[in-house]
Amino acid sequence: MASQFVDLHTHSTASDGTCAPADVVRLAHAAGLAGLALTDHDTVAGLPEAAAEAARLGLAFLPGIEISAIPPMPDGTLHILGYGIDPASPVLTEMTRALRDARATRNPRIVARLQELGIDITMDEVLAHARTQQQAGAERREHRDQSAAPDPSDPPTPVIGRPHIAALLVKRGVVPTMRDAFNEYLAQGGQAYFDKERLTPRDAITRIRQSGGVAVCAHPVQLRTTNDAHLEQVLKDLTDLGLEGLEVLHSDHTPALTEKYSALADKYALLKSGGSDFHGANKKDIPLGLANGRQIPRAWMDAITDRATARKHTP
Repeated sequence: MASQFVDLHTHSTASDGTCAPADVVRLAHAAGLAGLALTDHDTVAGLPEAAAEAARLGLAFLPGIEISAIPPMPDGTLHILGYGIDPASPVLTEMTRALRDARATRNPRIVARLQELGIDITMDEVLAHARTQQQAGAERREHRDQSAAPDPSDPPTPVIGRPHIAALLVKRGVVPTMRDAFNEYLAQGGQAYFDKERLTPRDAITRIRQSGGVAVCAHPVQLRTTNDAHLEQVLKDLTDLGLEGLEVLHSDHTPALTEKYSALADKYALLKSGGSDFHGANKKDIPLGLANGRQIPRAWMDAITDRATARKHTP
């Protein structure tokens, strides 16, 4: 019997994961999944490679992106997943360029602050570490499938994020774990934390829809709303802006939260989504294809795909 499960929230070396895009697809195939979405942070650079590998292995593939937006609470996070997007959309091209430029300003500020704290680290080393992760992923891919035609082009410059800096701090022995790196230095309230450039929720949702995609609120637990009534108001406001789905299953969601989010999705006629938020070695405790031990139904992926397809065919 064919698999009826998927993973709709994964990351590769195109952003802050440790597995190459094609390797993420291979892992999904090895896990017995029927399909997946690649949803790298603020970039679509890994989508062509992942789509090609999914086609070769016979997996359903949903091109995606995860966009950071201004959250409703100062200590919260609002990420909007865009599914079924056109990676070549000029709207996305302009947006990802602007976000990449903003990151290029933020990361040196973090590194400079770490230097002020007496930590010997440079941006060149952070970029070199990210490229090493990217190259390791490429080498694993080639080793696993010697028949795959090599890509003659240079790999895209990885989108540098805090996980790359955190990984280097662990490698240097400054902290024992990635979690410690964030808690001590890189998370909000940390000694080297700087906020990043983010779109308004309206802009993020609008750009996803303009690129042919379906906008879904990722991991609502991270919104850090004050209570259930506040959460419901935030979701209603986002729905009024064009939000079409809610990530019900996620590795940070307990069974009780999953039940709550599922009921809210039903109440506001939102498509349901789910995923592991897989990052490879950067989040070693999160396996591909499972969201806190639960599997994600293939039917959710099909419903999102149908919505995106219908949008593209609507005059």
